[in-house]
Amino acid sequence: MRSWSIPVGRIFGIEIRIHLTFFLLLVFVWSTEAATQDASAALRGLALVGIVFGSVILHELGHALVARDSGVPAKGIILLPIGGITILDEAHAIPDPINAWKRDIRIAVAGPLVNLFIAGLTALILLAVIPGFSLTARPLLHSSALLRSIVWSNLSLGLFNLLPAYPMDGGRVLRAVFSRRMDMVLATQRAVRIGHVFSIMFMMGGMLMSNWWLVMIGFFLFVGAQLEERSAVFQSVLQSVRLEEVMLTDFATLSPADTLEDALEKAVHTLQDDFPVVRGSDMVGVISRQKILEALRAEGNGYVQAVMNRIFDVAAKQESLSSAFRKLSARNLSIIPVVDEQHLVGIVTLQNLMHSMSLLAESRKLRREARDS
Repeated sequence: MRSWSIPVGRIFGIEIRIHLTFFLLLVFVWSTEAATQDASAALRGLALVGIVFGSVILHELGHALVARDSGVPAKGIILLPIGGITILDEAHAIPDPINAWKRDIRIAVAGPLVNLFIAGLTALILLAVIPGFSLTARPLLHSSALLRSIVWSNLSLGLFNLLPAYPMDGGRVLRAVFSRRMDMVLATQRAVRIGHVFSIMFMMGGMLMSNWWLVMIGFFLFVGAQLEERSAVFQSVLQSVRLEEVMLTDFATLSPADTLEDALEKAVHTLQDDFPVVRGSDMVGVISRQKILEALRAEGNGYVQAVMNRIFDVAAKQESLSSAFRKLSARNLSIIPVVDEQHLVGIVTLQNLMHSMSLLAESRKLRREARDS
């Protein structure tokens, strides 16, 4: 998502990004309205898009701000042609196993409540300020009725997201309720199955009525539910796998007294990208292959001690993969030394973690298939 989106600013410290596919929608609206030979119609069409996506931003900000107040930081919001996504930083969430389901419900309903509040407030203002203004006149949501569209776009967005169709907000509430009686993976899978029923209904209804917007919504609901289910399984694996199962035990180390040219020579003969720097039995820093090259190009040959990173974290071999990911992301690290009784016994890097995760997933799949057969 982040690699296919561009940042456009921050609101309340939360990064707002626009997915590149969003610009296809702008082009589509402009070309459709401009075909009427009326430039003002094209501008009104873009204004309608702005109203809808302004409503989406406020919807997602509702999720993000409530999540932050509940102990789950928000990384950012990404705008898509069919809505938005709030990316939460689960790795830095404050643990609350007892009330986690209540927290999930608060976060989920915050978005729709924001839209319903905006719809109600806007309706009251329009009725009070504009004599004879009708909220129910046709069309309800159209570029020719922008003021009325503010009300109906927010009302539609709020009510639509309350449908129990995972991964929409109503589906997330449903998953939170399920999670009271089962683990999160099973709760997600049950909510996904219900979401699939809704997505199939949308697609079939859209095809019967030749409404391709409904078909597209149903399709994205189906795909989104599948991705969320995989994410839940991935998080479950992170919690259950220990570092001793995936850490590298055959690795090279460097000394702070090594020259950069010597360090580069050692790096040439290993597949490692990151190296622990050890003095005697003590670990004193870490350094990457890229850092060695940059230092050589900028300053010439020197010593590892001068350019190594002295800020690093360590992990015990009994810790979970989830703990390792939190430590890697907390300080934007690329390597974590693994210790046992204060002795360096292995290393974990982002590169080897992702490689190990795919192998672990495959091995568990094979064991499951062998058990079922």
